Amino acid sequence: MRIVLQVVSRASVTVAEETVGEIEGPGLLALVGLTHTDTPETVSRLAGKVAGLRILPGETSCADGPSPVLAVSQFTLYGDVRKGRRPSWSRAAPGQQSEPLFEAFVAALRERGIPVRTGRFGAHMEVSLVNDGPVTVLVDSDELDRPRRG
Repeated sequence: MRIVLQVVSRASVTVAEETVGEIEGPGLLALVGLTHTDTPETVSRLAGKVAGLRILPGETSCADGPSPVLAVSQFTLYGDVRKGRRPSWSRAAPGQQSEPLFEAFVAALRERGIPVRTGRFGAHMEVSLVNDGPVTVLVDSDELDRPRRG
């Protein structure tokens, strides 16, 4: 599971000219990618990490506020560009696997008291944001168990 987190002062998602999700910050825009090996345990663990990261103004977290999260499914985070000029999406989990896991991620944040808005799974979305800082962090489940370097 990969999540690109951006600290935002506001963000929104539009589908077919209809705003389907919107937050006023400070908060987080979470672009969420899922892969074949992700499990409900992976989702719960990363939801806890997202909720507790102290990257908002004043070194606070979403759980402290609570501050809102706009979660957007983003299979392209698993694009493989090592060969050729067209990315391969084979490392991204298919929709029937990733949609319930994405919904579980949203539910896990809400269970922690965090207000969450979402895009529309599988739709072509326009995401607008005002990045605050700018602060952008990559959270990757494969990296969490590796020891820190330096």
